[in-house]
Amino acid sequence: MSNFYTDNKDLKFHLSHPLMKRIVNLRERDFADKNTYEYAPLDFEDAMNSYEQVIDIVGEISANTIAPNAESVDAEGPTIVNNEVKYARGTQENHEELVKAGVVGMSLQRKYGGLNFPIIPYVMAGEMISRADAGFSNIWGLQDCAETIHEFGTEEQKMEFLPRFYHGATAAMDLTEPDAGSDLQAVQLKATYNAENDTWLLNGVKRFITNGDADVALVLARSEEGTSDARGLSLFVYDRSHKAVIIRRIEKKLGIKGSPTCELVFKNAPAQLVGTRRMGLIKYVMSLMNAARLGVGGQSVGIAEAAYREAVKYAHERAQFGKPIIQFPAVYEMLTNMKVDLQAIRSLLYETARFVDMYKIMEEISHERKLTAEEKEEQKFYKKLADVYTPLLKLISSEYCNTIAYDSLQIHGGTGFMKDFPIERIYRDARITTIYEGTSQLQVVAAIKGVTTGVFLGHINQYAKAELKPELEYLKKELETLTAEYEATAKFVVETKDNELLDFQARRLVEMAGNIILGYLLLNDTMRDEEYKQSAIIFIERAIAQNRQRAHYITNFDAKNIGLFKIV
Repeated sequence: MSNFYTDNKDLKFHLSHPLMKRIVNLRERDFADKNTYEYAPLDFEDAMNSYEQVIDIVGEISANTIAPNAESVDAEGPTIVNNEVKYARGTQENHEELVKAGVVGMSLQRKYGGLNFPIIPYVMAGEMISRADAGFSNIWGLQDCAETIHEFGTEEQKMEFLPRFYHGATAAMDLTEPDAGSDLQAVQLKATYNAENDTWLLNGVKRFITNGDADVALVLARSEEGTSDARGLSLFVYDRSHKAVIIRRIEKKLGIKGSPTCELVFKNAPAQLVGTRRMGLIKYVMSLMNAARLGVGGQSVGIAEAAYREAVKYAHERAQFGKPIIQFPAVYEMLTNMKVDLQAIRSLLYETARFVDMYKIMEEISHERKLTAEEKEEQKFYKKLADVYTPLLKLISSEYCNTIAYDSLQIHGGTGFMKDFPIERIYRDARITTIYEGTSQLQVVAAIKGVTTGVFLGHINQYAKAELKPELEYLKKELETLTAEYEATAKFVVETKDNELLDFQARRLVEMAGNIILGYLLLNDTMRDEEYKQSAIIFIERAIAQNRQRAHYITNFDAKNIGLFKIV
């Protein structure tokens, strides 16, 4: 049988990263659960074996159930029946297979029915599911809502909602509204406290809600009368069994058609407050969105993997002028660049996931006991990295994903434009990744902090301290030259103290930092496996040209010319 884990050795390579030992030991609290749960691991090797077994199961379901269903799901899509969303046949089968396999809620603690896995295996499962069907990966990925309940909810809320995920409960985050998309502080859905019943009632409209008829929904609503900004918003959890929400429609979309995107009308819908009032957007939704952006990073890598494989397969099979098209330089260069970019964003994905794992686990431990001074510094270090790497990942992986899908369709030629080949669907599915959970432009707004605060530069210098094989030293010197150029260019912009100029040049600066980071990640991968050497060489040589072009544009740009771009 096919398996999306065993047919992709890059996944096992990233699962076996050296930092995993510390992540696992911290996650398992030195394997304290082994005396309480018979399925809890005894030691690090046992834990890693469990991760591999579960990822293998998800890889098999992805290859043999989800992927074969993808085309019919794309054609059929979800419908509304008696004010409830009915999944396409294939979507329902996918979900039931994963629930039956016992892999839903894998990152939740065991007392809530989870497997207590770190984020990395969960992200890996999401990548494989995305490779099979990007639309279905949204339904899988909304388990992030369970993590938010776990992190900020009361113990009563955790016991009420979290065990349901293992049994197949679906989730949604109801954030956006007709007049509140990227600008979530404009949310107007009203939350009114009913003292008599000690509950909150929600009234208003939500739009573009992924998996909108989910069993458990996290809802951003305005709880404070007379407010109009983020400080008036709180987060609530709504149980679908109350049936107090009308599904006005399912949106008709370009891609990810199996994932129902709904417009919802709340009518005195009873809900519970999560955490404290006024912190809904400022704290809780920001945490939820960061988790979602990590998920879109995994989705982007999965889509890119699918697009790349379709291109390679077609290039081998399609013959023109007497030979397979893969033998033509114009085609094999495209394929090579696709593979290089795919390996680069996968390395960034799992580097980011490791940072998130470390700081999230340390945060959990801080609620159980007092952290040592060293542990507090460690938590602060990884949180600082996660905060800037997450938007960097979302920006770069989604943009590369679209480029790889574009090039894959191009290699297919006219047939790729038809519905006879999967690339037509993959290409449409890819397009949303640069838009939802914060557009690429908004990711730049978040990631530029890594430039202005020096976080990117500081960690780049940490990468530079790693020992390399002598034959790789010349590549390291190239990256050191790019680093000096990046540092000087960033300093040039920041020292102008012109915020408009900084915003204007932000994306170029972030992408310069990203190129250097990806170059170092591929070099580090090469130290563990020589097979990454070709990708490291090609990526770094391309980065030299790209970064120098950006640096030249930035340092030779007259700030007065910004007005030329304000075309009305």
